[in-house]
Amino acid sequence: MSQQEKISVYNLADLKNTTDDAIPNYLNSLGFTQSHTLSDVRLGLGYLALLTAAACFAWDYQLGFEATKLPTAAAVALYAVLNTALTVWIFFVERGAVYVGTSPDGRARVRLTSASVRGAVPEYRLTAEVSDAATGRVRETVEVRRGFNAWFDAAGRFVAAPFQVVLAGQVGVIGQADPKRREAAAAEGKGTTGRVVDESVSAGYTPEMLAALQGAEATGAEAEAGKKGGKRRKA
Repeated sequence: MSQQEKISVYNLADLKNTTDDAIPNYLNSLGFTQSHTLSDVRLGLGYLALLTAAACFAWDYQLGFEATKLPTAAAVALYAVLNTALTVWIFFVERGAVYVGTSPDGRARVRLTSASVRGAVPEYRLTAEVSDAATGRVRETVEVRRGFNAWFDAAGRFVAAPFQVVLAGQVGVIGQADPKRREAAAAEGKGTTGRVVDESVSAGYTPEMLAALQGAEATGAEAEAGKKGGKRRKA
C-alpha cells in the first residue's frame, strides 16, 4: 500500500489487512520465494463448488427438473462436500497464514500467521514459524504483539520502514536477509529474536482515540443485536 493512501485509524480490520498485505511485498523484495499452495487450494475448492452449482443450474434449465433429479442430488452432495472441505482448509490448514515461503538461500521455510483483532484493542499479533526446508524441523517460533501506531501515522498512512524493522529485528531469517533493518532494530533495543514481544498497545494512542475504538466496537455489537432480535427496526 502506498504511503500516500490513508485508512481510518479507528477501523481495526483495515489496519490489520493493510499490515498483512505489506508482508509479501517486503519479503519478496528480499529474495524470499513465496509459496501459493494454500491460496491455490482454497481457490480451487471455491471454483469447483461454483462450477458444480453452475452446471446444476444449466442442465436443469435445459432438461428440466424431472429429467435431472439424480444428477442434481449428486451435485448438491458434491457442493456440500466441497464447501465442507473449503471450511476445514481455511480454519485448520491455513489458520490465518498471510505468508509462506522459502528464504533466499533455500535453507529455511517461514510461515507468518496473523491473529484476528481482539475487541477494540489496537494490537497486531503475528506468529512467525521458521523451519528447516529439508527436514521440516521447527527452528524458531516468534510471537510479536505491537500496537498499530508503531507503523501507522495519525492520518492513517502506513509507513513501511518501522514495520520492516520489527520483522527484521524479531525473525532471525528475515534479519539475515535484511541486515540493515536488523541493525536498526538492534540500535532501537528491539532485537529480541526468539521470545514473545509485547509492547504497550496504548502507547501513542490518545484517550480520545481509544474511546473512539471502544465506541465503534459497542456500536457494531448493538447493530448486530438489532439485526438478530428486532423486527421493528428497519435495515
